Amino acid sequence: MVSVTYRLTLKELPEDTRPRERLLKEGVEVLSDIELLAILLATGSREATALELASLVISRFHSLRLLGDATVEELSGVKGVGLAKACTIKASLELARRLSQFTDQPRPVITSPDDAAGLVMEEMRRLDREHFRALLLNTRNQVIGVDKVSVGTLNCSTVHPRELFRNAIKRSAASIILVHNHPSGDPAPSREDLDITGRLREAGKIVGIDVLDHIIIGDNRFTSFKAKGLIE
Repeated sequence: MVSVTYRLTLKELPEDTRPRERLLKEGVEVLSDIELLAILLATGSREATALELASLVISRFHSLRLLGDATVEELSGVKGVGLAKACTIKASLELARRLSQFTDQPRPVITSPDDAAGLVMEEMRRLDREHFRALLLNTRNQVIGVDKVSVGTLNCSTVHPRELFRNAIKRSAASIILVHNHPSGDPAPSREDLDITGRLREAGKIVGIDVLDHIIIGDNRFTSFKAKGLIE
């Protein structure tokens, strides 16, 4: 005998438990992360409702921060998500990231390695994988963007010049500061860090964007290539 499981769709759930109806009645602020994601997904799969699928996605990536770092390929790899839903999630998170960059406060100005490290220290010091980022600066050394370039492993972050300079060129950055973290907490540069810095600086010269410094973030401490004389 074939076992049959009956599942309620979102439309069949009580009205006061449906995400869209709760949003309209109580406001978007009351919705949980899972409910917000369920609205983005719009539909579930054969095996799960949109709410169950949203719960599965968030459980898979553990937090919204790690979800934001996930690639389309990683998202679509979750059973029931697929490429279209993965693109919707990725696009929504990118809109949220861009919105977060708008502020009435003056743009931060980088005048020293301490300024650069202080801008990202709290966010990057506890990351469990190597994240490579770039501070995009205008001609006045004001920060016009913090670009998430790549996410690596526990002790390696691969960076290609094409990925690094794509957004810098789009944003008309005059210069950039390279930043990545060491999950070990020790910000001492490795041989690979030295080599990749040299390659990226050469690539910067070709496209006309100066690489001013490379900051390695450790556990509440950092290393500046500029301060150590590793960058002329």
